[in-house]
Amino acid sequence: MEEERSKRVKGRVILMKKGVLDFHDIKANVLDRVHELLGKGVSIQLISATSPDPAKGLPGKQGKVAYLEKWVSTISCLTSASDAEFWVTFDWDHEKMGVPGAFIIRNHHKNQFYLKTVSIEGIPGHGPVHFVCNSWVYPTHRYTHDRIFFSNKAYLPSETPGPLRKLREQELNVLRGKGVGKLDEWDRVYDYACYNDLGTPDDGPQYARPVLGGSKFPYPRRGRTGRPHTKTDPKTESRLHLLNLNVYVPRDEQFGHVKFSDFLAYSLKSVAQVLLPEIKSLCDKTINEFDTFEDVLSIYEGSIKMPNGPIASKLRELVPYEIVRELMRNDGERFLKFPVPDVIKASKTAWRTDDEFGREMLAGVNPVIIRRLQEFPPASKLDPQLYGDQTSSIREAHIENSLDGLTINEAIQKMRLFILDHHDALMPYISRINSTNTKTYASRTLLFLQDDGTLKPLAIELSLPHPQGEQYGAVSKVFTPAQEGVSASVWQLAKAYAAVNDSGYHQLVSHWLCTHAVIEPFIIATHRQLSILHPIHKLLKPHFRDTMHINALARHTLINAGGVLEKTVFPGKFALEMSAIIYKSWVFTEQALPADLLKRGMAVPDSSCRHGLRLVIEDYPFAVDGLEIWEAIETWVTEYCNVYYKSNEKVEGDCELQNWWKEIRNEGHGDLKDRKWWSEMKTKEELIQSCTIIMWLASAYHAAVNFGQYPFAGYLPNRPTVSRRFMPEPGTPEYEELKSDPDLAFLKTITAQFQTLLGVSLIEVLSRHSAEEVYLGQCENPEWTSDAEALAAFESFRQKLLKIENNITERNKDKRLKNRNGPVKMPYTLLYPNTSDYSKEGGLTGKGIPNSISI
Repeated sequence: MEEERSKRVKGRVILMKKGVLDFHDIKANVLDRVHELLGKGVSIQLISATSPDPAKGLPGKQGKVAYLEKWVSTISCLTSASDAEFWVTFDWDHEKMGVPGAFIIRNHHKNQFYLKTVSIEGIPGHGPVHFVCNSWVYPTHRYTHDRIFFSNKAYLPSETPGPLRKLREQELNVLRGKGVGKLDEWDRVYDYACYNDLGTPDDGPQYARPVLGGSKFPYPRRGRTGRPHTKTDPKTESRLHLLNLNVYVPRDEQFGHVKFSDFLAYSLKSVAQVLLPEIKSLCDKTINEFDTFEDVLSIYEGSIKMPNGPIASKLRELVPYEIVRELMRNDGERFLKFPVPDVIKASKTAWRTDDEFGREMLAGVNPVIIRRLQEFPPASKLDPQLYGDQTSSIREAHIENSLDGLTINEAIQKMRLFILDHHDALMPYISRINSTNTKTYASRTLLFLQDDGTLKPLAIELSLPHPQGEQYGAVSKVFTPAQEGVSASVWQLAKAYAAVNDSGYHQLVSHWLCTHAVIEPFIIATHRQLSILHPIHKLLKPHFRDTMHINALARHTLINAGGVLEKTVFPGKFALEMSAIIYKSWVFTEQALPADLLKRGMAVPDSSCRHGLRLVIEDYPFAVDGLEIWEAIETWVTEYCNVYYKSNEKVEGDCELQNWWKEIRNEGHGDLKDRKWWSEMKTKEELIQSCTIIMWLASAYHAAVNFGQYPFAGYLPNRPTVSRRFMPEPGTPEYEELKSDPDLAFLKTITAQFQTLLGVSLIEVLSRHSAEEVYLGQCENPEWTSDAEALAAFESFRQKLLKIENNITERNKDKRLKNRNGPVKMPYTLLYPNTSDYSKEGGLTGKGIPNSISI
């Protein structure tokens, strides 16, 4: 008896029942209790990592099936989504069976649960064995293969213990799927598809959209859903109803219940216009117009009261209970009550200054476009056969008196001229965009670096295609700064048109394309080709959390035909198509921050400086903070990879790694597979650089271009997304209005009232940190790996980030660094890691680098 007891080991299991937003959970719990009483519970079967079973072709020996104990008494709170702890007792003769390295779990209940961790204790001569699972386990009849989980020890494929090798391969095959058929919520398949799900041609030709990817419009691939095609167009995948948010992504890629509640709040706001045109009746002044800047400010200070009667009832029917509580109260709580954006907190007018206009190119929400001017006049790379001469019409006479006594050549040589150039990206689309209600230009903005480190705008060029045809070049006007009279009002409008260009490019390219879209293929390939046992899978996985789900939801409600982005950003229905043209010139290796800064001329090589380069503008907050973050990530990746790869041969000989990289190139980013810039993935250096870029894009770069949206653009006059009429010409009624009431003329030009409410509502949610946020340098589970060297390297990374937090705080206090706070007195904190914050409060903080693109 004593000997039998010594052959038993205890297991501690942490799991969570279905989420609080599932209203069928009470029924689920009752049914699960019945199944438990009938003896059909949850079973776990351990598999040895050290003792093969010759009778079964040498996979690991399997222990006896054991069941979770005391299910009925443990699941006591029927509707709670909190963790539950269970114990399980295994018969496990360690002398014959060795150390467990995997287990099979079978769920004989009626409903799924979220398995967090399993820990096995009491194996003689061995410490606890930890399994970090973080996975939904559905009832057994939903699966064609057993659910297998591995312990937290990382292995390269060639170093995997023999008893686990077959299981490792089997699990990857399950995740790859068969490549055909509709996918259901319990399927765990990661597969590729083109962006052929944005349009609804069955609703009419105005809702048709081109397929992006695998066509004349190259694009990264998205996750496959397997939905049927539309009746009208066999190339377009059918879409779910707008209120049905059950877009397929593998269940483990979906938001947690708290995060999903946050997203549903956004969905309510963003689809309000589509669902209920009656909500427009809330706009009680000039229809769909702001008459004064006071009107604009009132949406933050006064907001809009929710209507009573049938509209309110109808909205309440459409929204889950969790959200009703927050947004649709019957107690007179205001709807769309916007907080005051940071850009107008200290001053209501500082945003209009030229200093702030220039500063936001270095420390705003899109600080990744500005480049050093190296030729004058600025040239174009557009094909002259198609677009004629697109060289800038800015001349010496426009700027020579604003260069602090320097000639233009001297200013270029001294690296003091800069340009925000949206001309080439937009010009091919301007005619089509202007055929809609939008009236806009392709813009170039020239700036001069002053002695105090700030940028002074010199001139803004606004260009349209030649009226006789695009092949005849551009028709351009150049505007220069003015402080008084109608010229000052014209200059403010010129800055607004440049800001509209920058807002659209930011949302479509800097944000959507260069983070959300380009990262998704890496996520899919990682799950298909790198086992959960693979050290690179473990390294990258935290940086992929929630991304596939937010992208699927974005395709569903945001970037789809007639979606919020088309309604609120100036390229309208051409938005995604335009981003596909820009993707043609995307280069993975140039996404590394040092390479990007060198390419834009914002830094020059200098081996005597840290990072091997010297910033041309020393007070460039995004670059200064970003380089520290980049270096910390790169060091962490280097130390981590050195644990597992002792030589370049190890990299080249890693079959899973080679398949991963091959699939990323040929499938995920297959439209660019023939580009020369792809690395061969044969050296440690290539592996380290690739992983660092992926982690940088998913964490710091995304934080820099996302979480400043509401602080800077929540006040839409500062970052308008649409222009509705052209620059007024002298002698017209619009010009007279500009003279007599410049504020009204400005507001009539930029985003209309309802678009503003919709757009501000959207970016308020996009800019919020979730209460479940995991920041760079934090980890969800301290047992994520059993490798001591890897844990020590991660702790070193965490300490570096804490030091960077202090560095950023000190720089923001330094009065000499004028770009850190600017005229709006808004410190630059978008790259403040927030590693030290474990409060789980989230919100509109304007700081913090989440591990992943999760909103």
